[in-house]
Amino acid sequence: MPTAKKRPAKRTSASDSSLTPADTAKYALGWLERHATKATRDGMARYGVPSDNALGVTMANMKVLAKEIGPSHEVAAALWDLKVYEARMVAALVDEPARVTATQMDRWAKDFDNWGICDTACFALFDRTPHAWKKVAQWRDRREEFVRRAAFALLWGLTVHDKQAADAAFVDGLRYIEKAATDERHFVKKAVNMALRAVGKRNHALNTAAVTVARRLADSDDETAGWVGRDALRELASPALSRRLAGRPATKGR
Repeated sequence: MPTAKKRPAKRTSASDSSLTPADTAKYALGWLERHATKATRDGMARYGVPSDNALGVTMANMKVLAKEIGPSHEVAAALWDLKVYEARMVAALVDEPARVTATQMDRWAKDFDNWGICDTACFALFDRTPHAWKKVAQWRDRREEFVRRAAFALLWGLTVHDKQAADAAFVDGLRYIEKAATDERHFVKKAVNMALRAVGKRNHALNTAAVTVARRLADSDDETAGWVGRDALRELASPALSRRLAGRPATKGR
């Protein structure tokens, strides 16, 4: 009597090191499908995130899965290639910044089709790579809406995560912001506005510089630039922020 073939063990954890990155991505996709809900998917439109390539998984659950997978550059690449919104979000959460190349950043940026994946990739991954500042400079004039947004989302993230950057780098960023402030596309102008506010909250010296830019924009005849400046000034020129920044020194940095 022939011996029955032994079935392979069923995978129970994304951290199983015996499986390939492709296997891990397949497991992750199944996990995401099991945790998806119609209500979450239907609600994505309210936040400006298209659901055509989405399952409907909350960010909280995506973070749970990312923690289970752990850092992995190879798994991140496999997840990204699935072309599913939540899989790409998890890819940004598990990739290893030191292993991310400039070419990969350009390739992923071309795939951005909504603010959610753009901002998550920039805030959770790209702003920790050695190529971050270079990409701010390269993407700031790009024509594609979400690639240009990525330049300013990245600048925004760097104000928080690059503790050693010199103020001069952010002053350059203010010049980029002022030039891009006339871009009336919703997702660009919002990122430009948030980057301006973020630079102005880093320290007192940069606040002074950001307020100067915001006032010029507020006085502009361009409707979009005027909105960017006026909205930023409400926070940047507030007494509360001034008190919070008092005594915070400028950064000479690298």
